[in-house]
Amino acid sequence: MNIGILGTGNLAEALGTAWTRAGHEVTIAGRSPAKVEALADRLGARAHAATPREAATGRDAVLLAVTWTGVADMLHAAGGHDGVLEGTPLIDPTNAVEHGVGVLLTGAEAMAERVAALAPGARVVKALHLFPATLWTRPPAQDEEPVTVVTCGDDPAALKTVGGLIRDLGAVPAALGPLSRARQLEEAAGFVIGLVFSGVDPHSALPRVG
Repeated sequence: MNIGILGTGNLAEALGTAWTRAGHEVTIAGRSPAKVEALADRLGARAHAATPREAATGRDAVLLAVTWTGVADMLHAAGGHDGVLEGTPLIDPTNAVEHGVGVLLTGAEAMAERVAALAPGARVVKALHLFPATLWTRPPAQDEEPVTVVTCGDDPAALKTVGGLIRDLGAVPAALGPLSRARQLEEAAGFVIGLVFSGVDPHSALPRVG
């Protein structure tokens, strides 16, 4: 697959690294051409530097790997407002939460719904917003169980595409439901972030089944 990556931060690099190792091509774009070129160089021959519009055009999937405050500008630069992403699986891993507290900052609207409004026709999938970037590049511990990455979205084909990319990370995809449930996933991230910053292991606050 050829995956567009909008962003040059830690998550962009971690997922770009994992996906190129799995044999995919990645096309990277960001606000700083120098950072884009540097990241493409670090990722190797399967990675290519581009403008945001180029990275979003004709891809099998696009990852929106920017902070939530930069989403509107990046999607505009990529041509989301004029249909460039129409029909494309668009992965939204953003967390619009108050730092250290985990309270959502988008009001009643889910961030994924805002992304969908900014890129009409894109097949938005909420995914990969809950785990740290370092998880996707470190070697798994012996006998370590794969993590489950919960997703939601309205398009079955897009969910299948993103599910395959999640499996390429060594994780297990689990579709929760339509994009209308994205806020539930975003609240879960806020819950985890709040506990972590309070010094509590989130695993200890969840029931164990079986």
